[in-house]
Amino acid sequence: MSRLLSRVGGRLADIVLPPRCLVCREVTGSHAGLCVACWRDLSLIERPYCERLGIPFVYDHGDGMISAQAAADPPAYGKARAAARYEGVAIELVHRLKYGDRVEIAPFMAGLMTQAGRDILDGADMLIPIPLHRLRQWRRRFNQAALLAREVSRRSAIAYEPLLLTRAKRTARQVGLSRKERARNLQGAFAVAATDRPAIKGKRVVVVDDVLTSGATAEAAARTLVRAGAASVDMLVFARVATPLE
Repeated sequence: MSRLLSRVGGRLADIVLPPRCLVCREVTGSHAGLCVACWRDLSLIERPYCERLGIPFVYDHGDGMISAQAAADPPAYGKARAAARYEGVAIELVHRLKYGDRVEIAPFMAGLMTQAGRDILDGADMLIPIPLHRLRQWRRRFNQAALLAREVSRRSAIAYEPLLLTRAKRTARQVGLSRKERARNLQGAFAVAATDRPAIKGKRVVVVDDVLTSGATAEAAARTLVRAGAASVDMLVFARVATPLE
């Protein structure tokens, strides 16, 4: 009966409020999705890609291959997975969620993230969102990484732990900073309370964020969690800066 009522309610909603594209607001065939034009402009990341960084390869180098970049400068986290390249419609979705208070976009983004991160989600113990400093979260009213992590948790049945990793200091905005400046800016930015270390010790952690750019935030968070005793730390984001690798 509840399913029937849900279907009827959904059909009535479609009549009263026709489904529209999450980006351009064109009428679409279903709620919480993209129109054909915007979907075509969403550049999803698929194999072949560097198994460590998740950046697509131009050519297929075989299963399990990592890039020269990952070998020369391995990240503190194990693997990074992203649903899409940070360009075009992906930028629009991130900005509308993050700065436009369009929280209804989060389930769509999280659905794509869950698919993209299947290999790192398999066997993971917990999902931890990148935290905001309390003052920034108060101004923004919500943490977009936490929304995405919660939605991925609903789809994967992996524990959602938004309080284990905290923002220990208020950092300057990363926009416009070089890679070295970003890393310096994030030194000491994250912390795990001594009382929370037993909950992390020996666990496989997946850290969730909206975007991966230089990797400085991911590095700082992963190092903090590893020092707190995590057995492994992987990254799952909606979009990443992804210049294809040879």
